[in-house]
Amino acid sequence: MSVRGKPIIPAPPRVISPSPTPSETQENSDDSYLGPVTRSAARRRQTGGSTSQQTLHESIDEDSDPELRRARTRSRSPIKTRKVSGLTSGKSGRASKSTQNDVEKKEAGAVTENTNGHLAPPTPTISGWDWQSFSRSPSPLGLIPIHRRFKTFIHKHEVPRKALHVSIGFLVYWLYVSGTQTSSVTPFLMGFLIPIASTDYLRHKYASLNRFYVRCLGALMRESEYAGWNGVVFYLLGAWTVLYFFPKDVAVVSVMLLSWCDTAASTFGRLYGRYTPRIRRGKSLAGSFAAFLVGVATAGWFWGWLAPRTGPFPGDEDHPFMFKGFLRLPGLVSDLLGLSESQGTVGGPVALGLLSLWSGFTAAGSEVIDLFGWDDNLTIPILSGVGIWGFLKIFG
Repeated sequence: MSVRGKPIIPAPPRVISPSPTPSETQENSDDSYLGPVTRSAARRRQTGGSTSQQTLHESIDEDSDPELRRARTRSRSPIKTRKVSGLTSGKSGRASKSTQNDVEKKEAGAVTENTNGHLAPPTPTISGWDWQSFSRSPSPLGLIPIHRRFKTFIHKHEVPRKALHVSIGFLVYWLYVSGTQTSSVTPFLMGFLIPIASTDYLRHKYASLNRFYVRCLGALMRESEYAGWNGVVFYLLGAWTVLYFFPKDVAVVSVMLLSWCDTAASTFGRLYGRYTPRIRRGKSLAGSFAAFLVGVATAGWFWGWLAPRTGPFPGDEDHPFMFKGFLRLPGLVSDLLGLSESQGTVGGPVALGLLSLWSGFTAAGSEVIDLFGWDDNLTIPILSGVGIWGFLKIFG
């Protein structure tokens, strides 16, 4: 049928996809056909809520792919493999983003708390007292000018300081073979100790005096002594203590142990300490073993060779030796073991060997032990003297 002679042509049918685009939803939201929707979507539309689009969260491992990291600002091409975390709604996406930000903040805070401002890994903190962390002679670089000029000769190996250290032992040897008694040496030691200690005290009060002092004696100092007491003060005090309070042979051996064992421990510890276990900070098994060997050799050489061939001297009756050439078990121990006096007594090389081993052990132990943070120039002769004196007091 036609109207006014023109045929009626029906309009072509419109094909609508089941999932319309957002633009079509907004344009045809009033009277257009939108296709089938779910009940939950219809309910949200009736309550005025807007349907959130589903988002695809992609996490790209940029650190593992340098090429993708460089191309990020130029392209978002999905050529590279991307890890898809899953389909989430807009609300869950916002929640995941906030959770991810919180995790990143926590990680950043943890890094900030643990880092120490350097490229090196942060130093682990140990709560409480650690006996391995003590070091009686830390030596930074930069306080004494001559240490900066001769870093290896003076600062690292301390050659002038060690030469002075060793020379004191040979000075003691010369005084002994010349017949000088210990009571004649102690006044001179105190005569040196008082002015040196006074000067050392005044240089910390006046910066100009300290600079002059360091300029003159810097080669014999450690840089830790720039703002602390000079090691010579403790050396003189330790030598005076053992020579004044202990018997002659014990005092002489104690000063020799200070002079030679401490130098051996420092030298071999710096050379081979990295290859042996660390006993505590600044003390290695290599240095302690070197001190032990030198201590055994020193005691055996003095009591086994030097003393029998160079004595007696005038005045020795007032300064008798504590070691008489034999060692004896205490009477109480002999009675408990059922030994006679002759059976509990040893002499000759056996007694000398036992005393030498004990002297080496005492020297190595006194070099390792940190006694209230005191300087080892003071603790080595005193602890060695106490150890040898106590051993001979019990078994001598």
